[in-house]
Amino acid sequence: MAESNDAVSLDMEKIYLGGKEHFIQTGCGSVSVIVYGDQEKPALITYPDLALNHMSCFQGLFFCPEAASLLLHNFCIYHISPPGHELGAASIFPDDPAPSVDDLADQILEVLNFFGLGAVMCMGVTAGAYILSLFAMKYRERVLGLILVSPLCKSPSWTEWFYNKVMSNMLYFYGMCGLLKECLLQRYFSKEVRGSAEVPESDIVQACRKLLEERQGSNVFRFLQAINRRPDITEGLKSLRCRTLIFVGDSSPFHSEALHMTSKLDRRYSALVEVQACGSMVTEEQPHAMLIPMEYFFMGYGLYRPCHFSDSPRSPLSPSCISPELLSPESMGLKLKPIKTRVSLGQ
Repeated sequence: MAESNDAVSLDMEKIYLGGKEHFIQTGCGSVSVIVYGDQEKPALITYPDLALNHMSCFQGLFFCPEAASLLLHNFCIYHISPPGHELGAASIFPDDPAPSVDDLADQILEVLNFFGLGAVMCMGVTAGAYILSLFAMKYRERVLGLILVSPLCKSPSWTEWFYNKVMSNMLYFYGMCGLLKECLLQRYFSKEVRGSAEVPESDIVQACRKLLEERQGSNVFRFLQAINRRPDITEGLKSLRCRTLIFVGDSSPFHSEALHMTSKLDRRYSALVEVQACGSMVTEEQPHAMLIPMEYFFMGYGLYRPCHFSDSPRSPLSPSCISPELLSPESMGLKLKPIKTRVSLGQ
């Protein structure tokens, strides 16, 4: 049954102009889902990276007027938080069994069934992209398409495994300490926005640092354990038939992982967007870079954004207004691979 949390719901209404939080009991614990928009529209579900929730992982994208217009005109948004990652979450009881990545993917199915949703569009970042990819492989009929940001698909390399073990130890003994937050910020953002002795860190990094401070270390520890024990799902990618759009920053620690994943997907249904001078969290660091690729992606589903929904003098979905120069690396900081995918999205 859904439970209400008035304090959090009010916060969401102030920030998201009507978003409402639901707590849904699933087979592996309670999960927070914030619903924003008209529930008669197609559903887009989001899943964030480690130690993040919708505020720290997706607000940059949804506060970008053109991207928000595109997404909210076409979808009702369901922001799913990993267990214990929602705003104001208390520590999960230590005796509760820690979920595996399969448990987390199955939890998404329970969320969809709770809301009576059929096939949905999915958007996930890094660890969240892995969970949604696994979900799409297990329940293919429930996924319309995947938008993956700096995704994972292989089991951890020795380097990542060791790095995750170090973070796990810090979480276990010290909680959300300063050093751990620095490790996470390096995971999310490029050096350009993290700053240096000469250059102050950007507002998005400062905001993310503050949001990390309220995370319960024991809850992050549980999610990190699941991700560090994840199996390789590369072989299963070949069976995916939903369209897939992958974004990755060229400064992301998971850049090679995204290239590997793209190489294993059916090229008829997938495209890669590399964003220059950007880390893993393209949704926060360069959300504008996601706009035009997403527009072409959604055009394959017959979705659109009318002119009057745009705050911009141009309508990005009007072909007469999309000049080829907009898709060049020089003007957009993008490399689209393969560029022709936008033409062959129809099945």
